[in-house]
Amino acid sequence: MASTSALRITMRGTRPSTGVRMTRPDDALYHLLSWLSPAYPVGAFAHSSGIEWAVEAGWITDRSTLEAWLGSLLVEGAGWNDAVLFTFAHRAASAQDHAALCAIAELAAAAQPSLERRIETLSQGAAFRRVAAATMEGERLGQWGGIREEETAYPVAVAIVAAGQAIGLSAALTAYLHGFVANLVSAAQRLMPLGQTEAQRVIAALRSTVLETVGRATRLPDGDPFAHLGSSTFLADVASMRHETQYTRLFRT
Repeated sequence: MASTSALRITMRGTRPSTGVRMTRPDDALYHLLSWLSPAYPVGAFAHSSGIEWAVEAGWITDRSTLEAWLGSLLVEGAGWNDAVLFTFAHRAASAQDHAALCAIAELAAAAQPSLERRIETLSQGAAFRRVAAATMEGERLGQWGGIREEETAYPVAVAIVAAGQAIGLSAALTAYLHGFVANLVSAAQRLMPLGQTEAQRVIAALRSTVLETVGRATRLPDGDPFAHLGSSTFLADVASMRHETQYTRLFRT
C-alpha cells in the first residue's frame, strides 16, 4: 500500500501551480477508492479488453492462464499503454501544460488496436469525466485544455482529475491499474469457471506486476509518449500522421 506521503504530488520536476490546493492524504485515498470502484458508473462491466475472445479461442482456460494473460497486458499490452498515457497526462495536467495535454489525448484516442478498444476507452473516459463533474461540484477537477468529452480516453480522464486534486502520480496510477486488473478478473468470472477465491488469488498474484509497471511508467523520461507504448498497439494511424494535429506539432516536428 502506498504511504500517505505518496498520495501527494511527488512528480520529479513538476510543482503544483500557485494557488493549487493540496489534497489531504485521507481525502486522496477516498477519492481513489471511489473513482476506481466497480460501483463507479463508467460502464466497465460491458468491456473485457479482449478476454471474451481469448476465452472463446482457448487462450484463457483457468486461473493460471488468466494470470499470465493479465500479466502480459500489464507488462507490454493494454495495461502498459494505459500506464504510459496516464503518466504523461498526469504530468501535463499537473504542470497545466494544455498543449501537451491535448497532444497526449489525441495519441490516446488514435493508438487503439481495434474499433472495440477505441469505443471502450473513449466511452469510459467520457463517462468518468461526466460523473466526476457531477459528483465533485465545487472541487478542482483539473484543466481539460480544450479536450472534448467524447475524445477523452479513460486513463487520460482519470489522470487529469487526479492531478487536479493534487494526488501523486504513483498512488493514482497504482489505483488505476488495480482497477484495471480487478475489472478484467470480474469479466473473466462471467466467461469461465472461476470462483471468488480463485479470482482474488489472481489479483493478489499480480500485485508485484502492477507495482513494477507503476515504477517503470513513473520513471519514464519526458518527451514523446509514443516511443514508450507497447507492441500490442496498432500505431499505423499515429506513425503515419501527415496532417497537422496538436500531437504532430508538439512531438513530431
